[in-house]
Amino acid sequence: MKRIGLCVSLCLYASITWSQDDVFRRIQTAAIEANDGDTIHLPEGRFEFKRSLSIDDKKNIVLKGKGVDKTIISYKGQIDGAEGFKINRCQNIILQDFTIQDAKGDCIKILNTEKLHMKNLKAEWTGKPSAKNGAYALYPVSCNGVLIEDCVAIGASDAGIYVGQSHDVTVRNCTAKYNVAGIEIENCVNAEVYNNTATDNSGGILVFDLPGLPLKHGRNVSVYNNKIISNNYKNFAPKGNIVGEVPPGTGVMVMATDQVKIYGNEITDNRTASVSILSYYITERTYNDKEYTPLPNDVKVYENIITASKKGPSKQVRLGLLLWVKFGKHVPAILYDGIVDKKQTDENPNKICVYDNQGGSFSNLDAGNGFKGLSKDVERFSCK
Repeated sequence: MKRIGLCVSLCLYASITWSQDDVFRRIQTAAIEANDGDTIHLPEGRFEFKRSLSIDDKKNIVLKGKGVDKTIISYKGQIDGAEGFKINRCQNIILQDFTIQDAKGDCIKILNTEKLHMKNLKAEWTGKPSAKNGAYALYPVSCNGVLIEDCVAIGASDAGIYVGQSHDVTVRNCTAKYNVAGIEIENCVNAEVYNNTATDNSGGILVFDLPGLPLKHGRNVSVYNNKIISNNYKNFAPKGNIVGEVPPGTGVMVMATDQVKIYGNEITDNRTASVSILSYYITERTYNDKEYTPLPNDVKVYENIITASKKGPSKQVRLGLLLWVKFGKHVPAILYDGIVDKKQTDENPNKICVYDNQGGSFSNLDAGNGFKGLSKDVERFSCK
């Protein structure tokens, strides 16, 4: 790939002084004028941008900084645009080696893009975690072929690393901390989440399928070989967000998604529930989507190493308070809400499988029957 002329001059930042607005204009101009195969080099330094930087309708473009500790772009004083960087309708885009801070909305938002690679990025809000922070740090949505690796996400009021309504997704070797949700895969088809660290979030890793979205029936998601540790931070999501219903102390939560595998993870010191498998009904929200299936199906939780927290479940949100009432301080590590289609007569109609977990105590809450049949017997769900 070749450099474009404007960006050669940007690399001379060490010897030439420009205003912050001038640096922004040069980078934005380079993005507008870029041809297939160009690399836009972001200079070394700390920059205060006031407006969103956008890339639209481009192919085979690399946006490359000098490193996460060397190229830092702050949006602390942003006056225009809802995102830091916004990329739309592109193909084969690579973003790497820079930091985005304190965007008014999302730090980096990518829409309708084929083949996206995000590598060695840091996206964060630098102050104390707050509902005033943007929703998402790294936010690909409606994309195909997404690879996010070696990235760091901090302080998002919804999810640090969120991939929504996308096909063929990989999130690996990333760190997410002090977000409401560390990593969230929502309404996606074919996703792998592995070798990541999710710590000090309200919830570590979420796999959700929600109603009313264009891409329906999220499925085939594997979450494996991750470190999901001490996700006990208070939930600071803005009021009304569904992620605001995730109790602090959630390790992994699967909601209404099909064909999910949770295996080989180290899940440690998450005070409310290490792993929970839930239907959308547990939220008690109404929906008007005739194609939506609110029950999880074919979910396997196996060969995880789970170490329980010594604290009781968080009482901040309703689900955590319910678990406190039912179990006190000793909540089983793996929870299944047990809600099924009452027309089904099979013993395990939703194919929920739980087996060979170290420290993996279990409970079927039987929430659909008012918790009357609550049971800790995992044998029915061993699938052996």
